[in-house]
Order: sequence, then C-alpha cells, then structure tokens
Amino acid sequence: MAFDQPTRNRLQRFVNDARQVLEEEFTRQLQNDYGLDPNSGDVTDLTSLRHINDAQRESARILRDTLAHYCAGGDMDVKQGLDRIVREQAFTVLNRLAALRMAEARGLLVESVGSGFQAKGFQLYARLAGTGLGETGHTYRAYLFSVFDELSQDLPGLFDRFSPQGRLFPREAALLQVLNLINEAVIAPLWSEDETIGWIYQYFNSKEERKAMRDASQAPRNSRELAVRNQFFTPRYVVEFLVDNTLGRLWFNATGGATGLRERCQYLLVKPDEAPQAATKLRDPRTLKLLDPACGSMHFGLYAFDLFAEIYREAWAWEQKHGPGSLDVSTQPQTSLRPLNQTYADESTFLRDLPRLIIEHNIYGVDIDPRAAQIASLALWLRAQRTWHNEGVRAKERPLIGRGHVVAATAPPVERELRQQFAVNLDQRDADLFEKTLHLLRGLPEMGVLLQVERELPELIRQVFVGKGTGLFAIQETESWQQAEQRLRAALTDFARAAKSTYQGRLFAQDALQGLRLIDLCREVFDVVVMNPPFGALASGTKEQLAKAYPRSKNDLLSIFVERGLELLRSGGRVGAITSRTCFFLSSFQKWREQIVLGLANPEVMADLGHGVMDDAMVEAAAYVLEKKA
Repeated sequence: MAFDQPTRNRLQRFVNDARQVLEEEFTRQLQNDYGLDPNSGDVTDLTSLRHINDAQRESARILRDTLAHYCAGGDMDVKQGLDRIVREQAFTVLNRLAALRMAEARGLLVESVGSGFQAKGFQLYARLAGTGLGETGHTYRAYLFSVFDELSQDLPGLFDRFSPQGRLFPREAALLQVLNLINEAVIAPLWSEDETIGWIYQYFNSKEERKAMRDASQAPRNSRELAVRNQFFTPRYVVEFLVDNTLGRLWFNATGGATGLRERCQYLLVKPDEAPQAATKLRDPRTLKLLDPACGSMHFGLYAFDLFAEIYREAWAWEQKHGPGSLDVSTQPQTSLRPLNQTYADESTFLRDLPRLIIEHNIYGVDIDPRAAQIASLALWLRAQRTWHNEGVRAKERPLIGRGHVVAATAPPVERELRQQFAVNLDQRDADLFEKTLHLLRGLPEMGVLLQVERELPELIRQVFVGKGTGLFAIQETESWQQAEQRLRAALTDFARAAKSTYQGRLFAQDALQGLRLIDLCREVFDVVVMNPPFGALASGTKEQLAKAYPRSKNDLLSIFVERGLELLRSGGRVGAITSRTCFFLSSFQKWREQIVLGLANPEVMADLGHGVMDDAMVEAAAYVLEKKA
C-alpha cells in the first residue's frame, strides 16, 4: 500500500501515543521502584530501597551501572542520563512489540501481540501453563519474555532482555494500552509493509522535538541532536532510483545488459543505443559490498536485498554454464571462497542459503543512533524470514544468520578504572594498542564513518609494534592489526563475561567491541555507497576535526558524506545520494564540485526532485549517482 500523507499521519499518531504511555510508565517505575527520578535527577542510595524484591534490586543496581556508564564521559548529567534511559526503554519495548506484530503479519510467528490477551499463541501457552504463573497479566508477560528469548538468538540487539536498553517492561495497565494502540483497525494493514518499521523510527522523535533543537542551536550540539535533526525517511521511489543506478548499473554493465535486472529495475537509465561490453568473468556476488553510511532503518538495504537475490541467481546460472572458477574473486585476494557449485550440493540448497549470504556478505550499514542499528538489523532479519516463508522453507530448516554488518557508532568507553582493570591481563603492546585505539575513536558518535580510522591505523600500528620512525610493509601492518584485534576481541569478551565484572564493565566491553567493528568496516572497500546523509551545519564538537579532514567539502555535512563515500569505493564503484540540491549551484560548494564531483568522479545520472520529498524537511532535493574515476 502507498504510504501517503493520511497513512503516515495515522502511524505517527500511534507512535506518539505509544511513546507517551511507555515513557510515563517507565518514569513512574524509576521513581516508585528504583529510586531514580528523571524529573529531578535524584538518585536514592540502593541500600535505602527496602520495598523491592531481589529481582527488582538487581535491576536497580543495573540501572545505576547503566547511568554511570552514560555519564562517565562528562557530556551528560544525571538528569540527562535518566531521560536517556526512559527514552531507550520505551523505544525498545515499542520496537519489540511492533516487530512481533510484523512477524505475525508475514506468517513468521503465531499470533502473539495481535488480539492482545486473546492472541492464539498466548491462549495455547496459558492452557499449558495453567495457574502456575499467576494472573493473566503475569502469564502473558512470561509468554512474551519466552518469545523475546527465542528471537534474541538471531537479534540480540533488539530482543536481549538483559541489554541496557531493554531492562524494563510495562506493567499490565500500560501494556494493555500499548496493545490496544497496536491493534487499532486503522493501522492494521501497515504491519505487512516493510516500510512501517522505518516510519516508526522516524516518528518516535516528533517534529516539535526537532524544532526545539533547531531553535536552541543552529548547529547540532551532540550526537543525539545530529541524529534527530536529520531523521528523514527516504521515499521508496528515490531508493529504487539510486540503487537501480548503482548496484543495478554495475551488474548490468558486467553482464553486457544480459540480466533480468534490466526489466526489474524500473528506474535504471539505459540509453536506447547502449550496448555495454560484457565481462569475460562475472564477479562472485559474495565479493560485492554495498554500504549505507547513515543507514537509519536500512531502507536502501531492503531494496538492495531483492537485487542481490537476483544477482546471486544469475551468478549461479553463469557458473553452471561456464564451470567452477568462472566467477571472479580477485577483489578479495585473501578470501577462501570456493566456487558456488562446489559449495552447494544443488541449486535448491544454494537458493535456501541466499538470505544468509546477502546479510553476511553484501549489505553494510552504520548509524550514529544505536536505535537505528536495532531497527536496521530487525528490518534485514524480517526480510530474510519473509523470503524463506515465501519459499516454503520451514523454520528449523533455515540457516542461522550471523551478526551481519550493521554497526552503531557508539562512543568509545571512557571509564579510566575499567580501562586499567582490562589492561592488567594484556600484553604491554596490546594494552598500548587498546589505549591508542580508544583515542583514535574519539568523536565517533558525532562522525560515524566520517572518522577516517583506516588512514590513521597503519601509523598507530607502527608506533606500537616497531616504534616511531620505522616503516612496515602494508601486508605486515594488516597482519599485525588483525592478530592484535583478534586478541583484543577475545580479551574484551572474556572481560564482559567474567564473574567479577560489573554490569558497567560489560557495557564498557560492548562499546569497545563496537568500536573495533567500525574500524573493520572502514577498512573494507565497497562497490556501492547509497545514502540519505545528514545535511547542514557540522556538529559543534567535531567542526574543527571535520574541516581539517575534509577541507574541500567542509561547509556542509552532505558534501563531506559524498567525499567520504567516494573514498570508501573501489575504482569504478558508484555513490548514490539524495541531498539538498543547493550544493550544485551555490558558490560555497564550488571547490567541492570541481575537485570532488568532477575531480574524483564522473556524474552519471541526476533527478532534480524539488520540495516535499523527505516528509517535513524544508529542502529542495536532488538524487544523483557518481562513478569513481580510476
């Protein structure tokens, strides 16, 4: 169905109402049960909480550890930290319930949220449980928790009940209010649409909230303001236009136009007399990499998923015709990929594995908002499950999907005592490397992939492993980093799991691991970068750093993102972006146009879209594709 304005208005009302119910509920829980007051910022000593049971006391301790972790850097006071806890708990619960409702609509899950307490899945569970779990509300809570725990195997970022963003759960009265909102007839058709979860993400922050931020400061003052002020959902036709003319165009050229994408990609611009030269060897699709550096709800990735599925099918047919080794893996010289028809016994086995291959090999995403990473991972997982469902693959026969490549650009941990505790059991060089790596990742929450970590990493490795002033060959640097990173990952995982580790220690380790994942992603070389990047003024805390790193593009975030997208591409790769159109005629962008757009790339296609493209963004937009020069 079309997400026209009346439809979006209905969904926005649902999100606003659900957020209000959940935030009021969790504020009351913090005040009444846990001795934490978001309104005043007061924190009652844990020993004074004599009215709560042991489970609540453990949650109270964990909430205090979470608050300490959020406030450790000094950028956030206690009241702001408590506000963040309330907001994150509300968002996570809403996402979990919406995810279950979407899974139901796709036939992936027995009815659990639809119809509330009358849901078919819960009714069966309640008959089996009897009265052993208490009243209906308590039994329903236990049922949902069991569903969350099952799904957390695939989506720990969203469904892990022990994560810092998901510790609280609404009591019965508030839960029933949210269930009634989810099951309103006016939004029932939306749960079967892939775009719905993206609109929920956008509408969780209201227009009034964005306006208040802009009124308070012309430039974003922190990572949250940067994320909220630039949260504009990309319309489906723009997504298709950009992906068709980047990923679709690459495969079209590789096959000499002999591809089903020619008909499937309705916005692929092909000249009537165009006859591209077919390659003698097609790329192995497992080596194709697409990045959305400001991925939000992964709208670009969802559409690209469909194109990748067609590319894999055509690659299989090519290899069947031309034999093993006819697919090119030279772009990943260190890979151990075996030919497809030697990896899989037959085509049906290969096709059953397609969703896993796409998520684990092809689609990458980064966002400075951790909530976006939740949503993006969920969206790709739902897309994979729907593919299997449509193909009649039963749940127990579906391949396990790995973590994928969606990364939240969270702040590196700053707790000095925890860093010292962690370093005690490290080799001195690894401890030194860890400290220098954390320093390298400063500014990550505001910059994301704009932080050019892959440029500074070789020098950092030289300093740690061979001393200043001594060079290493590139392959030695790479091997040194990979080996050291592997040791650091293992040490951080052990530190997080250690019995003596506090909950704050586990948060410290998780944030450090996310930083390592971001470094790995920035060291990849991509074939396609597609994005709806932030635009406008640079965040005040990183303005000087960005201006130094991107002197040709420093006047606007959109131009910096385009330059960075080209940096991350291999020669012949393509950037597709929707941004303000002003960058193509204002004099302040002249250096960017001459040295980046025309100097590093060849403009291929452009659509001048005008006003009203990105919901309530007051901007005239353009969508365009640039090919990186050799």
